[in-house]
Amino acid sequence: MEVRRARVHRSVSTWQQPTPPAGTPERTAVVERIAERILRLGAGRLRVAIDGLTAAGKTGLGHELAEQISAAGRPVLRASLDDFKRPWREAHLYDRTSGEGYYRNAFDYPAIVSLLLQPAGPRGSGRCVLCGIDPLTQQDHSAITVQAPPDAVVVVDGVFAFRPEINEHWDLRIWLEVDPEVSLRRGIARDQAMEGSGAESLHRDRYVPAERLYIAEVGPARLAEVVVDNTDFDHPRILRI
Repeated sequence: MEVRRARVHRSVSTWQQPTPPAGTPERTAVVERIAERILRLGAGRLRVAIDGLTAAGKTGLGHELAEQISAAGRPVLRASLDDFKRPWREAHLYDRTSGEGYYRNAFDYPAIVSLLLQPAGPRGSGRCVLCGIDPLTQQDHSAITVQAPPDAVVVVDGVFAFRPEINEHWDLRIWLEVDPEVSLRRGIARDQAMEGSGAESLHRDRYVPAERLYIAEVGPARLAEVVVDNTDFDHPRILRI
């Protein structure tokens, strides 16, 4: 019996990255194994987090998993923690530009829980918000909801996803392992179009110190049920599953 592809619901955020082109056979096999691991968790609503250093490939893997899971007949909701940062208009109230300030203050964890993770849970209403504050336009989209079907899989990518404020809400945690220098190089290259000459300092002075603090305090890799070496996009390696 042919399985009908289910819908993938995407955020209304203007900060969007495209679904990667078809990968190598090695990458396809890894994505398929992770998708199978997710689907074995059960037929009810599931919440999956993809964490890792900046530019580890979190969003790309999220899109790939969404396509694989929807092809298996399960509806998918795609979200990014970047769409749940506190608005810039409040930045004068706290430090958000230093490494520690970014780690402590940039993300609105109560909103992530109340708007997305609790509704997406097995006993939640299913009325999920996939974007709180648009990171580019700063428009508030928290009134726009998507109804998650009873068998939906919510795939969320973002840094600091295993912080204590939200870690208990995940049904599966995926950590993408990359060398810090690889992360730095990829991140600077990715953000140069938007940040120009400030891309390097953005990463070296804010993102890198924030991620070091996160790793020291939380140890995210040890919390993950699935760990993937994503240093080489074409040849990822599953380290734990």
